[in-house]
Amino acid sequence: MIITVTLNPSIDVVYQLDTLHVDAVNRVQDVRKTAGGKGLNVTRVLKQFGDPVLSTGFLGGGLGQVLAQELDRQGIAHSFQEIAGETRNCVAILHQGQQTEILEQGPEILEEESKAFKEHFKVLLDQADWVVFSDSLPRGLSVDYYVSLIQLCQEAGVGVILDTSGASLEAVLDSSYRPSLIKPNLDELTQLVGHEVHSDLDDLKAILAGDRFSGIDWIVVSLGAEGAFAKHGDRYYRVKIPKISVVNPVGSGDATVAGLASGLLHGLEDGEMLKRGNLLGMLNAQEEATGFVNLDKATDLLEQIEVEEV
Repeated sequence: MIITVTLNPSIDVVYQLDTLHVDAVNRVQDVRKTAGGKGLNVTRVLKQFGDPVLSTGFLGGGLGQVLAQELDRQGIAHSFQEIAGETRNCVAILHQGQQTEILEQGPEILEEESKAFKEHFKVLLDQADWVVFSDSLPRGLSVDYYVSLIQLCQEAGVGVILDTSGASLEAVLDSSYRPSLIKPNLDELTQLVGHEVHSDLDDLKAILAGDRFSGIDWIVVSLGAEGAFAKHGDRYYRVKIPKISVVNPVGSGDATVAGLASGLLHGLEDGEMLKRGNLLGMLNAQEEATGFVNLDKATDLLEQIEVEEV
C-alpha cells in the first residue's frame, strides 16, 4: 500500500468567470469544490489507477469534516489526525485565460498535535510499502518535521518519496535520513545548489552526482514540456514527451509523483517507471479537474514517450 501525507490540506474552490471585475460584485455560476493539497492530488490519481492508497495528515473544524466527507464520497481511504484549528480554503479564480489565487495560510499545528500525529503515523506504517510526503509544512511544525517522519519510515523499512521544496527539503538533504526519491524542478534545483540550473544534460549529471544528493536512490528532475531528467543509482535517463494540448497544468507534478510511486510499488523497470510517471502527468494536464486522469487516452500517449539512458 501507498500512504500519502498531506499536512496542510485544503478545500479548493475554483470560480470560473468570463471577466473578473475588481472592486465590484462578481456573480459565479460555475463553481468547483474539491479536497485539495498536493498529497490528495497524488491520492486521487493513485485511486483512479487502481493502486491501494491511504491518505493521512491533519484535519480540523467544519471544513475538515467536509474534506473527509468528500474523500468518503470518492471512495478514498483516509485516516487523519484531528486538530483544534480549522482546515483552510484555497480559492482560484479563472478569468480571461488567467488564474488569480487566494490561498489561506492554514491552521497552526500545536506541539501536542505534532507529537500525536507521529504516534498515529507509526501505526499506519504497519500497512505501508511506500509513503509519499507532499507540499510544504503548516505553521507550528519545525522545519525538520519531515526528517523525523522519514526516520520513522526507515525504522519501519518503508520507502519514502518526498515532493517538497525550500527549507523543509533543505533540512532533509542536510540530515542523515534520505528519501528514496525526490522530484525537484529546475527552479527548485537552482535554489538547492545556489546557481541557475538549465536543462543541459552534462550540467544536470554533475549536479545530481554531488554530495548533496548522495544516498538518494532516485532523483527525477521535471523539465516541464521538455520532459524529465532522472538519476537512478549511477544511471542517468532523458525522458522525452510529445506535445499535448494543455487544459489545466495544475496538479500535473502530483500526478507524475503518483505514477512514480505506482512504478516503485510494482517494481517496474526504470524506463517503464519513468514512462508511467510522465504519462500520468500529461493525462492530468489534459483535463479540467485537478488530480484527475482519463486512462482511455493512456495508450496513445504512452507510445510517444521516449526514455533513453545517457
